Amino acid sequence: MQNPNRSDQLLFLTDEQLRQGIEMMFFAYRGFTAYPDRILREHSYGRAHHRAIHFIGRKPGLTVSELLDILGVTKQSLNRVLRELVNNGLVDSRIGKRDRRQRNLHLTAEGKTLEKELSNAQRQKMRKAYSAAGPEAVQGFRTVLNAMFEPEAAAQIKRLLEGDME
Repeated sequence: MQNPNRSDQLLFLTDEQLRQGIEMMFFAYRGFTAYPDRILREHSYGRAHHRAIHFIGRKPGLTVSELLDILGVTKQSLNRVLRELVNNGLVDSRIGKRDRRQRNLHLTAEGKTLEKELSNAQRQKMRKAYSAAGPEAVQGFRTVLNAMFEPEAAAQIKRLLEGDME
């Protein structure tokens, strides 16, 4: 008997299968962020702080403008987050060497420690899930995620994932 939840041989998915997929994404994201959220709450930070710390750690010297583009948030909301991170000694904002109007962002030693703690928890979660799923499922998962990117952001995301955040 064929499993009614199998969608790998269907050309389309039913609304019920799509609803289940949406709910699975919700619960997976909740699980993926649960431990980092606890760490962030201890510091009175939220997910916006986490995203900023992640990408500043990923590319030391990232400009505020580049971070705005990556995060897709308003300048006002990013400024609030960055002000808190700078004031709390997690991020250092330096005047640009090429353009003195730019501010280049770097994690401080304390910021690097927090970033490592947050990302280690998520890497462990991803490693465990990827290992359980196997290489074909991992590639399929990446294909699904790529298909969900907003078209106007796809090229930027591809560069980011390839390590070129310019």
